[in-house]
Amino acid sequence: MNLAVTAIGRDRPGIVAAITGALLEMDGNVDDSQMSILHGHFAVMLIVSVPDDASLEELEARLEEVGREFELGGIAISPVEGLDRGAGPTHVLTVYGADRPGIVHDTAATLAGLGVNITDLRTRRTGGDSPLYTLMVEVSVPEGVEGDLDRALDVLRDSKQVEARLAELESEVF
Repeated sequence: MNLAVTAIGRDRPGIVAAITGALLEMDGNVDDSQMSILHGHFAVMLIVSVPDDASLEELEARLEEVGREFELGGIAISPVEGLDRGAGPTHVLTVYGADRPGIVHDTAATLAGLGVNITDLRTRRTGGDSPLYTLMVEVSVPEGVEGDLDRALDVLRDSKQVEARLAELESEVF
């Protein structure tokens, strides 16, 4: 059985060990994960496989204990069906410019309009009086779309006054 496990809370050492320990107690295996610290809060998303006869109630109870111990804002477990890794990333897009609302939306809408799938997205705002916003996106560009994507990124650069660089991935790390 496959499960999605998510959790968020103030960052502190031991959260990953506690969550994965509870999963291991249920013979769970972490198949895929993404973990990050966002403004001092830890966020995790896991896809986990557990034996078909595993007790979801017991796993939920154990993870709730972890949540209380680490003062997590919430832990959620959801069964997932039909897992498919889909097409992996083919390119990395970096967008940066003066911070303003809408950079992520404008970029995501441009990509979606061409059927480009976002496989990973990270943002960072830096600087004091004149903050700089950086968006790094791994994308899966469908065959035959790269020329249209280059033109769409030119429009994004001009209309939204950002820099945008698209680079082809040479090899997949994972």
